[in-house]
Amino acid sequence: MKINKYPKKETWPVLVKRPVLKRETLTETIIEIFDEVSKNGDRALIEFNKRFDNAEVENIKVSQEETDAADKLVDRDLKSAIQQAKENIAKFHASQIPQTEKIETVKGVVCWRENRAIGKVGIYIPGGTAPLFSTVLMLAVPAQLAGCKEIVLCTPPNENGNINPAILYAAKLCGVTEIFKTGGAQAVAAMTLGTESVPAVYKIFGPGNQYVMAAKEYAQNYRVAIDMPAGPSEVLIIAGEKAVPVFCAADLLSQAEHGSDSQVVFLTTDEKILEETIRETEIQLAALPRNEFAGEALKNSHFILMETLEESLEFSNLYAPEHLILAMENAEQYISGIENAGSVFLGNYSCESAGDYASGTNHTLPTNGFAKNYSGVSLDSFVKKITFQNLSEEGLKNLGKTIEIMAEAEGLSAHKNAVSIRLKKQNERI
Repeated sequence: MKINKYPKKETWPVLVKRPVLKRETLTETIIEIFDEVSKNGDRALIEFNKRFDNAEVENIKVSQEETDAADKLVDRDLKSAIQQAKENIAKFHASQIPQTEKIETVKGVVCWRENRAIGKVGIYIPGGTAPLFSTVLMLAVPAQLAGCKEIVLCTPPNENGNINPAILYAAKLCGVTEIFKTGGAQAVAAMTLGTESVPAVYKIFGPGNQYVMAAKEYAQNYRVAIDMPAGPSEVLIIAGEKAVPVFCAADLLSQAEHGSDSQVVFLTTDEKILEETIRETEIQLAALPRNEFAGEALKNSHFILMETLEESLEFSNLYAPEHLILAMENAEQYISGIENAGSVFLGNYSCESAGDYASGTNHTLPTNGFAKNYSGVSLDSFVKKITFQNLSEEGLKNLGKTIEIMAEAEGLSAHKNAVSIRLKKQNERI
């Protein structure tokens, strides 16, 4: 871990940098994977399963029998937890369904906007070292609420060629229509291009490592939309003098354990809190089952002593964290100072894990500084907005002159004529 005390502002741009792979290497690999999937379809996915996941898979598509069998393999307590989390996520996202409101901009001119679900969406669920069944809930629940007709799920199989039963259980619970055994950048390629088994979709969702993020960005070259450039996980904590170091350390490690390319940042104005949090982080790290991942992540992470809380917020806005924790009393009074963050957790008891699993907010969030210009996944992510307008004869009469003047000024005579002809017809009837 890297410790900095009272860093000067000119050094901040260096401190907010994330650990990343060389872009040229990433791009070359992604292009090769897309080319292979384009040429060989399912056969390429089967070969990639062997190469990257050491998994022997004959059929890419998960059968109905496999999905049904998963129900018996998931512990009853875990089922109950998944169901409660689903209810909370559904409740929060259902509140985002808008009411259609018609606006009369001019007498006789009525405009409004309606949602239409994206017909085919693909959701990527990381597997490997941590099968994230919670991400199934975060993506499939709002997709189902939005009315998406096809919800395609891709996730890497284990060495036995199977999908984690909790992922299959959650997928069935949330209305996923098809599930496929393929992970990484090749899964993104499959959902972009389509194969014999995997349908091409209109928009791809889901977190992943830097290869998955690069593949999602590359998918846009094929006119496939993505939710956001969501890469390795990260958290930034701003700790006040009433922060609890043992809590802060636990929150830092909860993100560090996602993978060696994750990053955590700890800011405080209290040197004692800084030292105690560092010490507690080392103690808790030693006891973690996944401490090799967390330990690697901590090497690229920062513990920083700042002058003021206001300066800490300024640094946070520059960093634009995926998760921001304000570990302090009266945290809500600092909300107005937050400009860039994916999701914010207020107070000592608002642990980031609550948002990851069951509070109701979505955990698919912008990383790598993209919180400056992206939002986390919401119901809006799964719909298109279509505008409507209805002009009566009176409406066109009231607005017609304005349109004619503007069209003529732009030199677009046909635009003007579309109005003039109608106005003339009206006058002929008078």
